[in-house]
Amino acid sequence: MELWILFGVFTVLMLIGTPIAFCLGISSLATVAYLGLPPLVVFQRLNSGMSVFSMLAIPFFIYAGDLMVRGGIAGRIVAFAAALVGHLRGGLGQVNILTSTLFGGISGSAVAEAAAVGGIMIPQMKARGYGADYAVNVTSMAALIALLLPPSHNMIIYSISAGGRISIADLFTAGIIPGLLLAAALMVTAYFVARRRGYPTDRFQGIAVAAQLLAVAMPGLLLIGIIFGGVRLGIFTATESSCIAVIYALLVTVFVYRQLTWNDFIHATMGAVRTTAMVLLIIGCAAAFSWLMAFLRVPAELVGWMQSLSDNPIVILLLLNVLMLLLGTFMDMGPTIIITTPIFLPIAVAYGVDPVHFGVIMILNYGIGLNTPPVGGVQFVACAVGKISVWEAMRSIWPFYGAGVVVLLLVTYIPAISLWLPAAFR
Repeated sequence: MELWILFGVFTVLMLIGTPIAFCLGISSLATVAYLGLPPLVVFQRLNSGMSVFSMLAIPFFIYAGDLMVRGGIAGRIVAFAAALVGHLRGGLGQVNILTSTLFGGISGSAVAEAAAVGGIMIPQMKARGYGADYAVNVTSMAALIALLLPPSHNMIIYSISAGGRISIADLFTAGIIPGLLLAAALMVTAYFVARRRGYPTDRFQGIAVAAQLLAVAMPGLLLIGIIFGGVRLGIFTATESSCIAVIYALLVTVFVYRQLTWNDFIHATMGAVRTTAMVLLIIGCAAAFSWLMAFLRVPAELVGWMQSLSDNPIVILLLLNVLMLLLGTFMDMGPTIIITTPIFLPIAVAYGVDPVHFGVIMILNYGIGLNTPPVGGVQFVACAVGKISVWEAMRSIWPFYGAGVVVLLLVTYIPAISLWLPAAFR
């Protein structure tokens, strides 16, 4: 009965449009009341869920990403990407994907990337004769690359949700090859869709122009190496790297590019504060919800149920992928990671899956969910920028979904794609 109350109240509140943090908190309080436990337990778990030192990295990376968008780094990366791949079929679509790959290594946020890159690229693509649905679909799917590349906020959340036992540096490293693989798959898909629709290409500007634009964009791109190299080499922790990212972003946007105004600085600061408040409230409530599931032995029961279905790791991983894809369609990514990591990770480990490898699988699954209705935050942002409805985008997004699923299956069943690079750095 306790599980019916926990999941029933959560589902009802979510269906009537209650914010996800309140869905988690109220359902936890209702279950605790039914069990006869003091309500203080929920608030203790909420507080302990938010009071994690490594979680400080999340607001600082959010802040650094916003400063870079407002300070002109994104625009210079777009210009460099255009010089490299703008001459390929569907040129601006290819530019969009490459820009997302480069900017994703700076922002670490899919939503920020969709807003920043989409705000620059979608209007240009529409003006050049590209279909609005194509521009939106390329933008929303390419934004998912940021989830896999350092400094991915969600990798940090996964590590915390797993009890802090998984190295954030290993997770950052493990996501690089899958992220680049996703970028390559999307570029191939964009090429064939553009070819079928007859979209134009741009003239290749030459190596000299590309080198010049690289030099202009280099101050922003250097942050990728600073964050990854510093964390991987042990010079500073992921939390410390987020603070360095903010300081570096301020130095570049104020003193190098000289584009960040005082109003931009205030808006970026207030935006980071608002986003941080929302994220931490969700994380705290999700921690209470997760504790209740552990208290009610949900992970152990689910492990037993799956073992009764099959002893084949291939089948179990396929079932986990299907479950995560379904969950990702109607829950936001952060709380979903916190809720499901304590449930799914023991199952994966029981079947011999490395926790770092499983983290990449989970992030990619829930990333695809961010681009899937009814709760597709990235898709909503891209559609808002492109001024089309979600259903218009959905009609033609299937080739890009297919590319994402192919990469997901490769990452799931070929562990070396995720684990080779972390092993090489040890």
